[in-house]
Amino acid sequence: MQNIDTDQIIPAEYLTLVPSKPDEYEKLGSYALIGLPDDQYHTKFVKEGALKTEYPIIIGGENFGCGSSREHAPVALGAAGSQVVVSQSYARIFFRNCISTGELYPVETDVRLCDELTTGQEVTVDMEKDVLVNHATGKEYSLKPIGEAGPVIDAGGIFEFARRQGMIKTVAA
Repeated sequence: MQNIDTDQIIPAEYLTLVPSKPDEYEKLGSYALIGLPDDQYHTKFVKEGALKTEYPIIIGGENFGCGSSREHAPVALGAAGSQVVVSQSYARIFFRNCISTGELYPVETDVRLCDELTTGQEVTVDMEKDVLVNHATGKEYSLKPIGEAGPVIDAGGIFEFARRQGMIKTVAA
């Protein structure tokens, strides 16, 4: 699917949840991608009654994360247990929010993987080799390197990265 917008990722009615509160962070994750239309092509991302998804890797088409600038979108996906989104392209603000929050790795590919893979197929994303492997077929797909954004996401976001680099002083509580 293309043009998955932030309201489909986390509808506005759930933006009252505060991600810095652990119980609300988990609850936010349980609503991730709840705004997608119900049809025969859509599998519930987080099953009813669950807080986490079975899908640590999300495959999108073009313009993933378009719409508003809400940081809750990548936070909800991360809170649900996803680690990587692989898409042809991203809305710039969503891409930036993934990096600044440290919740998800937004990885790009030139291939429209949402037309080649189906929900539930076992795949692996190798961030060092920049490939996605479909275990059902053995086929490998090239991914674009995430570059300097990788260490920021690895650190848990821009503020934690800055602390670790000595750019921000850590104040003892």
